[in-house]
Amino acid sequence: MNISLSSTQPRITRGHLAPTPSRPGWPEMITGLIAYVVAFGSVYFILKAIPDDLAVINGIVQLALSGLMGLFAFAVAVAIRIRGFSAFGLKRASRRSLIIAALLGIGCWVLGTVVSLISYAINGGIGNVQGDYQAAAAAGGVLTVIVTALMGAVLTPIGEEFFFRGVLTSGLLRFGPWVGILVSAAIFALAHGINPVLPVAFIVGIVNGILFHKTGSVWPGVIVHAFNNGTALFVPVILGLTG
Repeated sequence: MNISLSSTQPRITRGHLAPTPSRPGWPEMITGLIAYVVAFGSVYFILKAIPDDLAVINGIVQLALSGLMGLFAFAVAVAIRIRGFSAFGLKRASRRSLIIAALLGIGCWVLGTVVSLISYAINGGIGNVQGDYQAAAAAGGVLTVIVTALMGAVLTPIGEEFFFRGVLTSGLLRFGPWVGILVSAAIFALAHGINPVLPVAFIVGIVNGILFHKTGSVWPGVIVHAFNNGTALFVPVILGLTG
């Protein structure tokens, strides 16, 4: 049975019953962000240890760590106060919302591609920052493709949506939809670095923030994220092979 975002559950606090907050608060958001930054710093040193000529391994590792950073930050946020997972949007979504999310995911990729091309032109043709990911998708055999798909279109969307929407958007929505959606989308975009991917991530963040606000569930955002990442990974590769 689904639990409304406005519901509360009793919690023991110093021997007394106290209502469990119905959505993440500042403790969860701040602690989760600190955990994400710490994980990000650790990932930087891990990636620096991988030789530059191992683009395939580098791409797979980057995708895997992107998802694991989000899951780590989410786990830390959840551990702050005892509550049901529904407070973080881990609840069932309707089939209709998931189908719409899949279409929106493809739409995000199309719009993101246009925005990226404009960004490339304005910034003098900065190199493809997702080259390692696409190299992982293009190189090797079937196993490499499967692992890349699992890391990029399953693990990364789950990890990032659980934290950025389930913790940040959910917590910031107490200040209204404009603040909750735009601020969490901006943080999500900045987490991807100052590069041509930033505006694409901001678009995905806004779309997924709106879906979270409308449905109260992280799963439509996971689907958008999965379809966006999947097309971004494999369409350029397919075009390259057939071109």
